[in-house]
Amino acid sequence: MVLHKDSKWAQSWQSFKENNQYVNKLFDLKMKYDESDNMAIRMTKTFTDKFTDLFGGMFSKTEMSEVLNEIIKMDPSFDKEEFVKECQQEIIPNVLEALVRGNLEILKDWCHEAAYNTLAVPIKQAIQQKYLFKSHVLDIHNVDIIAAKVMEQGPVLIISFHAQQIMAVSDSKGNVVEGDTDKVMKVLYVWALCRDQTILDPKAAWKLMDISASSQEQIL
Repeated sequence: MVLHKDSKWAQSWQSFKENNQYVNKLFDLKMKYDESDNMAIRMTKTFTDKFTDLFGGMFSKTEMSEVLNEIIKMDPSFDKEEFVKECQQEIIPNVLEALVRGNLEILKDWCHEAAYNTLAVPIKQAIQQKYLFKSHVLDIHNVDIIAAKVMEQGPVLIISFHAQQIMAVSDSKGNVVEGDTDKVMKVLYVWALCRDQTILDPKAAWKLMDISASSQEQIL
């Protein structure tokens, strides 16, 4: 049996996480996300470690340079700061809106197979029960590249950002069954984005490979 390209990539990424204590600790949040029984708010594990402590000294500047050079081989116009802007203005809004609104078609376009399969489970459950998504993304800020790694499947950039969201699901009659339409949640996301080196178009080459998040109610 020949493994699908995405399956090979998923195995390679999983192996990297398991063998790197910092990345493994960070993306362990994803397991809490997967195992939660709450359909609307699966990203609620308290982030007990200070973010800067967790990533302090994690990757060297040399390694970051190696990753950026690898990206530039395929995309000579690549600029780190411009990529951060692209994340904030295009990549993150597209993926996040698809995620909170339950748009599987768009989500699939932006995700590697393993990430899509994980994120699609609660959406498919909600659709089967004829639930309606009442979630909204209000703001995205503090986007930053916090780590990088050249892997077999291509360059991987790990980004972090904050989002303000309303997260809720209602039944067909409009009764909220999960979450709260009146509460604004502040969510810290960490995403692993991988550039598919077989795709020439830089706008289409970046795919979500992994995700973790923690949320708390926004105090207004």
